[in-house]
Amino acid sequence: MPTDFNGYWKMLSNDNFEEYLKALDLNVAIRKVATLLKPDKDVIQNADHMIIKTLSTFKNYVMDFEVGKEFEEDLSGVDDRKCMTTVTWEGEKLVCVQKGEKPGRGWTQWVEGDEMHLEIRVNGVVCKQVFRKVQQ
Repeated sequence: MPTDFNGYWKMLSNDNFEEYLKALDLNVAIRKVATLLKPDKDVIQNADHMIIKTLSTFKNYVMDFEVGKEFEEDLSGVDDRKCMTTVTWEGEKLVCVQKGEKPGRGWTQWVEGDEMHLEIRVNGVVCKQVFRKVQQ
């Protein structure tokens, strides 16, 4: 049985986020606003169908996918790029590979106790985020 990510998660920490945004070539104004945000994650998981909502006062982003099936991801509102994305299970972790104009882009997500860990990567830069579950 894969890890259960269902629930509402509040951000606790966001390490190296500005460097990650620089690696995406986002302008300084957007980086400054983005680094002030503490987005929540609302995750709905039904077997291998996942909906991950990233919610903030500035912008929201919804990722709706089937684990193991490649899809075109529209990153409008993030960095306004499109990429071919595949999310797979590696043990108890979800691993995402995003193929597009930025090399080495993707993320890894896992749960430890009541915390969800998320490492987002692009072009050799890694940002580590931690969220705490606040409801089922």
